[in-house]
Amino acid sequence: MKRTIFAIAAAAIAGSACAASDFVDTAQVISSKPIIERVSESRQECDNVPAPQKSGSVVAPILGGVIGGLLGHQVGQGSGQTAATIVGATGGAVAGNVIGNRASSQPEQRCRTIESSREVVNGYDVVYRYNGRDVSVALPYNPGNTIKVGVAAILDDREGRAGSGNDNYDNRPQRRRGPQ
Repeated sequence: MKRTIFAIAAAAIAGSACAASDFVDTAQVISSKPIIERVSESRQECDNVPAPQKSGSVVAPILGGVIGGLLGHQVGQGSGQTAATIVGATGGAVAGNVIGNRASSQPEQRCRTIESSREVVNGYDVVYRYNGRDVSVALPYNPGNTIKVGVAAILDDREGRAGSGNDNYDNRPQRRRGPQ
C-alpha cells in the first residue's frame, strides 16, 4: 500500500514538472548592438597651495622705522646717540617690513569641481532568427553567435472565455454513463 501511494505521488510530481517545462531550442543571432548610455559625473579636487604674499605695505616699515628710531635715541648717549637712532630706525623699518608683509604659515586649500562623462553599456539590442522569423529582444548581456529560446504553448482566449462552446472545446469533466 505504501509503495502504491509513493508511486502515485512520484508520478504526479514528475508529470507536473514535464507539463510545466518549455521546449528549449537554439536560434542564430543576426545582430547584437550595445545599448550605450552617457553618464555624467562631477567630483571635487582640492589642493593645498601656499598662502599668497601680502602686497607691500608702506605703513608697516615707516611705523617700524619711527619706533626703532625712538628706541635707538633713548639708548644712545652723546655722539653715539645719532648712530643708535639711525641703527634703531633702520632695524625698525626692516622689522616692520617683515612683520607687515609676513605670509600666513597655514597653506590655503583650493577646491574645484570637475565635470566628466563616460559611456556605459546598459545591455544589448539583439536580433535573432528562429523558424524563419527575425525577432528583436533587449538582453543584459551579449549572447554571442547563438541564443537559447524557449518555445511554449500559450492559451488563446478567443471570443471570451475558453470552453464557451465557440471553439469546439468542452472543458467540463466527462460524465460516466451506464454501469461500469
